[in-house]
Amino acid sequence: MDNITEGFDGGSNAEFARFFSYAQRSCTEVMSQLYSVLDRNYLDQPEFEALYKQAKGPHAKIGGFIKYLRSTKSTGS
Repeated sequence: MDNITEGFDGGSNAEFARFFSYAQRSCTEVMSQLYSVLDRNYLDQPEFEALYKQAKGPHAKIGGFIKYLRSTKSTGS
């Protein structure tokens, strides 16, 4: 969320998209860490799958918004 907030004040769609890409990478990092906790048996497979799905949803939505921002010619205000 902090990455998105920082990018919002960037002044252009390109800058905003850049910070959204940081947020998307944070989702990827969470997804990766979930594999680590699964490997260490801190989670069972159903818990892993539920949490992974929760991280994957925002990851995909952020990706869609990045695509939208990059397709527009608006530079913000």
